[in-house]
Amino acid sequence: MTADYTTNELLACTASRVLEDRKVAFVGTGLPMIAGLLAQRIHAPNMLIVFEAGGIGPQVPVLPISVGDSRTVYRAIAASSMHEAMSMAQSGYIDFGFLGGAQIDMFGNLNTTVLGPHENPKVRLPGSGGANDVGSLCHRSILIMRQDKRKFAGKLDFITTPGYLRGGNSRYEAGLPAGSGPFRVISQLAMFDFEPVSKRMRLYSVHPGVEVKTVLESSGFDILVPDGVPTTEPPTKKELDMLQLIDPVGMVIAKR
Repeated sequence: MTADYTTNELLACTASRVLEDRKVAFVGTGLPMIAGLLAQRIHAPNMLIVFEAGGIGPQVPVLPISVGDSRTVYRAIAASSMHEAMSMAQSGYIDFGFLGGAQIDMFGNLNTTVLGPHENPKVRLPGSGGANDVGSLCHRSILIMRQDKRKFAGKLDFITTPGYLRGGNSRYEAGLPAGSGPFRVISQLAMFDFEPVSKRMRLYSVHPGVEVKTVLESSGFDILVPDGVPTTEPPTKKELDMLQLIDPVGMVIAKR
């Protein structure tokens, strides 16, 4: 990785570019917040941000500590509730939702519940929170997580949040909204999408300085690789400068 930017800066910039103007994004604490605020300031000024605790459409001055921070309702169109935020997703109003997890499989299913057998787990994780709602109901999910063979797992210990389930049409057949599902996966090594028919994870771009071989060796399942995989665009100076304004105390983005 080049010394010109950090991994968190690369992840934030890459995720922000996936977001689109005049869409609605459901964001959580940390990198999702930063990605949403960065997108608004760089290329998506009319994107509506929804926070899990109920802040809808705020003009956030600097990075909040959490989704319950009072800054998430600064000049908002509504200071509502978690129920209202989740109801917006259920009603089909949320275009993008951010997620993370302890494990992900080739179909974008996520585990945030247990590592090991459910009855006697090695590690008990925080659980779903709102993640199942976001993954089930938002039109497109953006998944941000570290990549290694344990996290990109051949078989999940538990499915907390559905991706494309068993692939193909299985998500729709299970009753989840047509056309919804994981859209992009962003790791410290690469960005991925999903092959339209099989719904298997597919390499979309490799980050600067990373080889395709490294990406494949850091996964517990086979990743589809198309011809001519491009390199992810590195952060621009404009984006890096804006990140410093969004996170001036360095909660997620290191101070320069």
